Parts: sequence; C-alpha cells; structure tokens
Amino acid sequence: MILPEPLEKLIAVMKRLPGIGEKSARRMAFSLLQESTGTIEELSRTLLDLKTRLHPCSQCGNITDVDPCSICSDPMRDRSILCVTETTEDLISIEQSGVFQGFYFVLNGRVSPLEGDELDPSVIRRLRKRISNMNPRELIIATNPRIEGDLTFYEIMDYLDDIDIKISRLAYGLPVGGSIEFADRTTIHAAMESRVTLAKNFNRKR
Repeated sequence: MILPEPLEKLIAVMKRLPGIGEKSARRMAFSLLQESTGTIEELSRTLLDLKTRLHPCSQCGNITDVDPCSICSDPMRDRSILCVTETTEDLISIEQSGVFQGFYFVLNGRVSPLEGDELDPSVIRRLRKRISNMNPRELIIATNPRIEGDLTFYEIMDYLDDIDIKISRLAYGLPVGGSIEFADRTTIHAAMESRVTLAKNFNRKR
C-alpha cells in the first residue's frame, strides 16, 4: 500500500530517532494524525523551542536554557568533587539518582575507533580549565563500562597526567557493556560508593 506523501515523510523522520523502527514510526505517525490541530501546533512549537532555546552550559556542557545552568549556579553544591560524564543523559541519570552533590563536566563525545569518534581537543582544554577554576580534591571519571568508555577514560587520564588531583572511576554495580543512562538509582549509588581511586602514575604503568 502506498501511503500519502506527508505521512511517508513523517514516518521517515520518526525512524531517524534512536530505538524507533518502521512499525513504531508508523504507529506514532498515525497517532499524531488523530490529534487535534492545536496539539500538533503545540508539538511543533515545543520542538522549535528545543532547538532555539536550549544550548550547552558554558561551564559544564549540560543542556540548559540559562547560562550557567541550574547545577553550576547552585551555591549548595559540593565544589570539591567534579564528575565527568560522556553525555548529558548520563549526567541526568546520576543527578536524578540523588547520590551525587558535586559538579559536572560533560564531554559530549567519546573515543570509538570503529566509528571514527575522538574527543575534541577543545573539550579537553575546557575540562582542564574547569579543573583549574574549581580546584576540586577529586575527579570522578564516569564513563560507561564498555570498550568505548574504557578508551575514553584512558585518553582523559593521558591528557590530565600532569595535573595533581585525586582521580576515581565508577566501579561495581554498573554492568559491563551497559550505559549509565539506563541504570537505576540503586545501581548508580553502588557504582558511586565503590568508585576506584587511581594512582597518579597510572598511565606510566600501562
């Protein structure tokens, strides 16, 4: 059956979203077709706001509509601990778990040779500046427990080798090959509480 062109276009757009296949995209498209014009207009405005009003926080890289973001501007946060995450989704998962009260830095990237992904040197420079400005006693590298997370972790360690700071990494609780964004509060709490402190000469022993 040949669908009307506008419907085909909507389904094609839906399929670009992560985890959305042909059938799911078709169901969503037909569901939107049943909505009122007002609802569709509201959805359109919301999506447009998403792209025009949101931007990375200049201090941590978190997605925000104000600068600095609500976390960076919170005077009650613990400035002695800085947590580095791969994505904003990871930051949100850790934040919603309620087990961490420090500050963050979002890489918005990872190291993945198979996909040709590398860390942007400008991101590393901003991370070093963040550490210099905050002067935290501990840096938690919260990369995901899979090969890309490991490679990202090692590269960060190399870049920060000359900085005198306690460095730890999330440990038990997170399944190997999993993602922080899908972990529940208990799992994140276990990983945060049992994080491993790394020796400063870690890189030289590899």
